[in-house]
Amino acid sequence: MEASERTTVRWWRWRHNPLRRRVDVVEAWVVLAGWLLALLGGLLAGLTASAAVDRAVERQRAESHEVRAVLLQDAPGPSAARAASDNRVWGKVGWTAPDGSLHQEQARVPPRAPAGSAVAVWVNRAGDLTGPPVSGGEAWLHSAMGGVLAGAFVGGTVLGTLWLTRLALDRRRLAMWDAEWERIDTRRGWKTG
Repeated sequence: MEASERTTVRWWRWRHNPLRRRVDVVEAWVVLAGWLLALLGGLLAGLTASAAVDRAVERQRAESHEVRAVLLQDAPGPSAARAASDNRVWGKVGWTAPDGSLHQEQARVPPRAPAGSAVAVWVNRAGDLTGPPVSGGEAWLHSAMGGVLAGAFVGGTVLGTLWLTRLALDRRRLAMWDAEWERIDTRRGWKTG
């Protein structure tokens, strides 16, 4: 038994072909435009998101700074339930804000620290407690992940739209074939099926 030979014709939608319909050419251009838009749009969205995260990190670094606070009362010992954490506990601290006003609030301090101990805390421009800014490695990770996720979302959205468009074009092509078969069968006076 002989093996059948199969020939693959590449770029057939752009070549001159008597069986090619207008919907085939439209589909070819839609696919090309969709992939280009997905790649370029995803890249642009990723770069934009990465730059936005970088700006947010820089703004956070500019708005917060470390100050020395004084522990106002003895800090409690570590809790047994917090054995896996950094072992820091809540204690009342006081500090002077950049405008000269005195502030008192609960902050994370080392366990069993005596009253009067110096503790480093992070404050914003208004002098209120805030968390420390992200480190260089964390900033890079946030920026990279924000860019990748934004790029993947935009690219996926475009490719999903492309898939729905191709589905609609396939339905149109099948309807055209059905109408053509109906016309041929009716002209000869008999039905095939």
